[in-house]
Amino acid sequence: MYNIGMELEGQGNRIPLAERMRPKTLDEVVGQGDIIGDGKILTEIVKKGEPVNLIFWGPPGTGKTTLARILATEFKADFIELSAVTAHKSDVEKVVERAHQNWNLQTRTVLFVDEIHRFNKAQQDAFLPHVESGLITLIGATTENPSFEVISPLLSRSRVVIVNPLSKADIITVIKRAIKSEKATKRVTKKAIDYLAELSGGDARSALGDLELALSLSQKVDESTVKEAAGRKVPGYDKTGDNHYDNISAFIKSMRGSDVDATLYYLARMVEAGEDPKFIARRMVIFASEDIGIAGNGALNLAVSAFEAVERVGMPEGGIILSHVAVVLAKCKKSRQTIGAWYKAKDLAHNSMGLPVPTHLRNAPTKLMKDLGFGEGQKWEAGFHLDKNYLPDEIKDEKIYQD
Repeated sequence: MYNIGMELEGQGNRIPLAERMRPKTLDEVVGQGDIIGDGKILTEIVKKGEPVNLIFWGPPGTGKTTLARILATEFKADFIELSAVTAHKSDVEKVVERAHQNWNLQTRTVLFVDEIHRFNKAQQDAFLPHVESGLITLIGATTENPSFEVISPLLSRSRVVIVNPLSKADIITVIKRAIKSEKATKRVTKKAIDYLAELSGGDARSALGDLELALSLSQKVDESTVKEAAGRKVPGYDKTGDNHYDNISAFIKSMRGSDVDATLYYLARMVEAGEDPKFIARRMVIFASEDIGIAGNGALNLAVSAFEAVERVGMPEGGIILSHVAVVLAKCKKSRQTIGAWYKAKDLAHNSMGLPVPTHLRNAPTKLMKDLGFGEGQKWEAGFHLDKNYLPDEIKDEKIYQD
């Protein structure tokens, strides 16, 4: 419950490089052109000088904390940081108490909650009345979709701002700025800078951390030094979070769009990140029926075979099987006739559940039922068609399946 930047001030090179290079104003921020600049949301908020409750949503290392600190400085507010991972009820109470003191001193209070998605509903509820009253201006940061992780009342009182991963060019700018600051321009090769940016995955903090360690390992930093400093990078992929759903969505949409290259790319991303191959295979089975359907009747059998093969063979060889079948599914002709008909049939059935089955379609196990017309006209012949309605009379003209 304090401003980390203030506590670290004056400690010289003991402060991590990423912290030392943290921008102090919006003009110093690299990238984020969608939210910073003329007419963009954060620049306009600063111009108006009125704090706004914000939820910054984006991957790690994209500058969410930095932006929160910059805004608090611009508003001349008392900036309080909490981590939802370590904060307790007593911390929340202290924040509110301090905010009341600030109120009496006519000082604004900006509370920054890192990883706000880790606060449970009760903890989020505790802030709500103080956010509503204006006692606290809340800035939350989350790597998860706030629609699912932040309570609706809090979400409705906040603006969600998407903070995107930095591009490779942006990361290179950040690295070069840090190298210049460290007076190490002649120590780091161009290829090393490019490799650092490549490894970062859009995470500036990760890039600066790798750079700092590489500089400590050798007077001349080249690609091999960077590899030694970075170690084996674990892909930024949470199998229960947004990355999980975003990648499988991109995979499915790429197959739907018959883009084989993109299909293989997103498949490889999931496999490299350790995604459950059976989960991927299950989605391929669904895709074969839903998006290919009768345009390729063998696709469903192939997808089911892929699931069984992956289950029996395991990884890493299972990746070969997944890629084989994914390519076939992507190249197949597509048809949504059956899935469209299924949805229409479900809607029609839901809205007409009370309609009786036509008498001539019912079984007639007793003489009485036969006398009443049950099963009338039916013959046990292959392909026999009765010249009567098969649907209930009330919906006899409905057309469910479209050729």
